[in-house]
Amino acid sequence: MKIHSPIVRRRGRLEIIPLIDIMFFLLASFMMVSLQMQKVRTLHASLPTATLAASTVKPDMIKLKVNRDGAVSVDDSLLTFPQLYTLLTNRHHANTNVPVYLSGSRDATHGEMIYVLDMVKRAGIDRVAFSVKADPTSAPGQQ
Repeated sequence: MKIHSPIVRRRGRLEIIPLIDIMFFLLASFMMVSLQMQKVRTLHASLPTATLAASTVKPDMIKLKVNRDGAVSVDDSLLTFPQLYTLLTNRHHANTNVPVYLSGSRDATHGEMIYVLDMVKRAGIDRVAFSVKADPTSAPGQQ
């Protein structure tokens, strides 16, 4: 004769979600350890410098520089704003994909740069980039 207990017997369940978490942890740990085990060896080489280097300046590129007074120079020649607009529209009609590189002196204001950028956009030129140089007086990583 079989006697039933009044306490309900619960079956044991195997929870799979914690097992998946542990497996991902072990996989990530193995990957990190294997990356740390790889040693990078480099060879210092003293390469010769080029004596006859070709210029990388493209003839269809426009380089604009805004000085601290707000005047704009193109290829080291100062232009007034109407002359600049005429130059930009003529170059845009000749080549609709002409790139413009805009740089400014350290003392140029944000408003002057935006005014020149707006003039470039009004001329119809879409490819505009800011040319930025690192400050030689500051060390890398410092501000």
